[in-house]
Amino acid sequence: MNQQPFLFSLRNAGINPDDDAETRLKKSLLIFATGLVCLGSMVWLFLYGQMGPQFSATAPFIFQLLLVSNLLLFFHTGNFDFFRYSQLALFLFAPFAVQWGIGNFITASGTSLWGLLAPIGALLFFGVRESLAWFIAYIFLTALSGFFDYFLADSVASTAPKIAIRTSVFFFALNFAAISSIVYLLLRYAVQEKAKAQASLEATHHLLQEEQERSERLLLNILPGPIAERLKHNKQTIADGFADVTVMFVDIVNFTRIAEGLSPQQVFAMLNRIFSAFDELAERFGVEKIKTIGDAYMVAGGLNNELSNYSKSIAELAIAMRDLLRRDFTINDMHLDVRIGIGTGPIVAGVVGKKKFIYDLWGDTVNLASRITSEGVPGMIQVDETTRRRLADHFTFEAPQTLYLKGKGDTVVYRLIGPCNEKGRPEISLSGELTG
Repeated sequence: MNQQPFLFSLRNAGINPDDDAETRLKKSLLIFATGLVCLGSMVWLFLYGQMGPQFSATAPFIFQLLLVSNLLLFFHTGNFDFFRYSQLALFLFAPFAVQWGIGNFITASGTSLWGLLAPIGALLFFGVRESLAWFIAYIFLTALSGFFDYFLADSVASTAPKIAIRTSVFFFALNFAAISSIVYLLLRYAVQEKAKAQASLEATHHLLQEEQERSERLLLNILPGPIAERLKHNKQTIADGFADVTVMFVDIVNFTRIAEGLSPQQVFAMLNRIFSAFDELAERFGVEKIKTIGDAYMVAGGLNNELSNYSKSIAELAIAMRDLLRRDFTINDMHLDVRIGIGTGPIVAGVVGKKKFIYDLWGDTVNLASRITSEGVPGMIQVDETTRRRLADHFTFEAPQTLYLKGKGDTVVYRLIGPCNEKGRPEISLSGELTG
């Protein structure tokens, strides 16, 4: 029969699944202490019977019986409070009762020393505060035994059993060794179990940290950093007004027609390649991606960032996005083109909903940028009057055009040609074309 499962079952007997780690440790410690005391007292009784005088074994036998019976009662009822109080009471009083039954401190070879297990056990099974009472009780019983041994030594000497000095010394050493061993094993067991619990706690804490970091990364992929922080620490609705924000939409031309001839996996792969590249560009230029809407990509500048000229960054991003699709056919293997529209003005931004929430923008500026995009020409970047005025020193534009925009009426827009050189002229590429 394998002893390991038996010992493991015995050590964990009486432990409930709902017990916390500290209660589990206290229960297993007290069961372990009971087993050590039973084993130690049986060895002591056997050796004393072999080497010492003949005396009644009734008291030690009752002590053993009470220890085991109390343990079985605990296994049956699960009442740990009664078990630890009664068991510690046996640890405390039984050794003194055995010593008084044998004679005195000398003839019993300091059997009362076993009572030290009570305050030590109370320290482990109750705590520092409650252990003090048990220690005082142990000191009181020791002093009481010493008092009677001192004042009644002459009268007791005639009736006490005669024990050889060698035997007395041997059992003094045995008692000290037994108690020292039990105390050491209990403390060692407690330290080991606490170390295991600490290691388990640290491992759990590490896993929680990893989950928290993963959750925070996920949250930051959904929301801007400052908004994510506010959402974590504030349950109120997040809605902010911004007086000046530059909004840009990027719309893939003829996407619906092209997607009709592709499988869902191919459509997803195509959009994922393009929008992932756009994400990297948006991060490089320091602007905030807001969302994707089907085949459209939305970003904004001037939200929760410290860019001094976010409109310029948005324009540079627009050129970079368009040029990326024109030159990198590993990303744009379908040779798709885009319309891009940019508008600047006041908006309202906030988090919508409680589940599957998103950070979104509303307002006339958003509608304007969207309408400019939908009415644009493939491959061109169109901006409103406010944006052109702000970018006039950095970019060149074609002559103004008037477009009729749904919900806006006739609106003046400008097509962005490209960045200016130091002389204020459009930059020319090596192929002789205007940059952008």
